[in-house]
Amino acid sequence: MNIFYKAFCRIYQFAFRIASLILPWRVPELLEGEGSIEKLPVFVKNKGIDSVLIVTDKVIMELGLVDSLLKGLEKEEIAYAIYDKTVPNPTIDNIEEGLELYKQQGCTAIIAFGGGSPMDCAKGIGARVARPNKPVAKMKGLFKILKATPPLFAIPTTAGTGSEGTLAAVISDSKTHEKYPINDFSLIPKYAVLDPMLTVKLPAHITSTTGMDALTHAVEAFIGKSNTRFTKAKALTATALINENIKKAYDNGADMEARKNMQLASYYAGLAFTRAYVGNVHAIAHTMGGLYKTAHGLANSVLLPIVLEYYGQKAYKPLAALADHIGLAGENYEERAQAFIAWVYGLNEYMNIPDKLADLKREDYDIIAQRALSEANPLYPVPMIFSKEDVFNILDKVIIE
Repeated sequence: MNIFYKAFCRIYQFAFRIASLILPWRVPELLEGEGSIEKLPVFVKNKGIDSVLIVTDKVIMELGLVDSLLKGLEKEEIAYAIYDKTVPNPTIDNIEEGLELYKQQGCTAIIAFGGGSPMDCAKGIGARVARPNKPVAKMKGLFKILKATPPLFAIPTTAGTGSEGTLAAVISDSKTHEKYPINDFSLIPKYAVLDPMLTVKLPAHITSTTGMDALTHAVEAFIGKSNTRFTKAKALTATALINENIKKAYDNGADMEARKNMQLASYYAGLAFTRAYVGNVHAIAHTMGGLYKTAHGLANSVLLPIVLEYYGQKAYKPLAALADHIGLAGENYEERAQAFIAWVYGLNEYMNIPDKLADLKREDYDIIAQRALSEANPLYPVPMIFSKEDVFNILDKVIIE
C-alpha cells in the first residue's frame, strides 16, 4: 500500500479523534434487570407516544418473546404495528417495507426487538423517516442523516451486538451483495431495555457467537488508536465481564447472573466501539456477511484471534493491557499479548466455534479485499492498516481447501 495513503489515513484518524471529543454523543436511558420489559409500556406512554412500529423477526415472534410487550401496550392503549420480516444481515428491502408500514399505521416511534438485525433494520427505518428523499445507499458512511429520527426503544434479545448503545446500522444491498455501515448520532437509541430474561432461550451456539461478537467490539475498540478514558474503561469492563461469564452462560442458559452480566458486557462494548471504532476484523466480517450471509458473530469469532496474531508487535502493548486486566501472565508485552490471543482461541474451542469459514471462496478474495479495505480505510484507527495482500493472507488462514 502506498506510504502516502497510509499517512493520509493516520492524519484522517487523528483529526477525527480530536473532533470526537466535542461531538454530540449521548447514552441511552436504560431500563434494567429481570422483568424490565414489563415496565416498558408505561414508560412509552409516559413519553407521550401512542403508536409504535415494532421491528423484529419471525424467530422472535415464534418464541413468543414479544407477547408480554404486546399485552402491555394494549393495556396502555398504545397502538402498534409489527414488522417481523427482518432477515439476518437486514436488507434495504427490509427497511423500505418497514418504512411503508410505519407510514401506513401512523406510527410516531419505533421499538427494535431482537438481535443486531432487527436493531439495524429499525435504525434504517428511522433514518428513512428522517430523510424521506434520501435512499439508504446514499446514507453509507458518516453523518449522512443529520436530522432527528423517531424515538427508538432498543430491546436486545442477544448479548453481542451492543447496537442498543451505538450510532451504527449495518445494512446489506440484496442486489450488489454489499454490506456497509451507516453512522450517525441520530441513530443512537434514545432508550434501551436490558432484560436478561429475554436471553434465556438463546441456543448455545448463538450465546457463544454473539458473546464473541461483544468481545470483538471491546478488543478492537481498545487496541485501536482512537481511545479515550471513557472507551478504555468500557472496553476493559466488557472484557472482564465476558471473561467471567461467557462460559457460564454457554454452559447453563438459565444462569441469570451470567446472562445479566453478558448483556452489560455487550452494552459497554457497544459504548466503547461506537466512539473508538472497530477494525479489520469487522471490515472483513461485514463483507462476508454481505456476500455469503455469514452470521456476523460467527465471522468475528473466527477472524478475531487470527487478525490479532497477524498484527504482531503492533498490537502487543494494548493486548498485554487486556491480558493484565483479566489476570493472564507473561514476562513482557509479547508474552502477555500472546497469552490473550491464546485465551481467545481457547474460548472458541471451548464453545465449539469452528476455526474456518465454510462459505469462503478463493475466487471472491478480490471483492472481499476491495470492500473490506473500502470500509476500514481511512476511518478505522487500526494498529496496522491492511493492504489487499494482508487481507488475502488472513483469508488464507480461514478458508477450507
